Amino acid sequence: MTGLEAPLALFLLVNLLAALIRAARGPTPADRMLAALLFGTTGVGVLLLMAHSREAVAMPLVDTALVLALLAAIAGVAFARRAWQAAGRDDDAA
Repeated sequence: MTGLEAPLALFLLVNLLAALIRAARGPTPADRMLAALLFGTTGVGVLLLMAHSREAVAMPLVDTALVLALLAAIAGVAFARRAWQAAGRDDDAA
């Protein structure tokens, strides 16, 4: 542990706060989805930093980070699929 983990985790948490504000104000659903993906990747980063700083109990944090990364990827794919289908319906109506 180098002592750099806590400031980096704090910086990432400030980024999460900025993403939360962006998600609340986002004018389009795509902006909100990008903020949700940022939650996933930043959350993974924070969990891995915590796992690195606490080497004795690292495995549950790493497992949680992997699950969060998987959920973020699935949410992104689901949003893209839904947006693609909605765009196809709009093209058929025009």
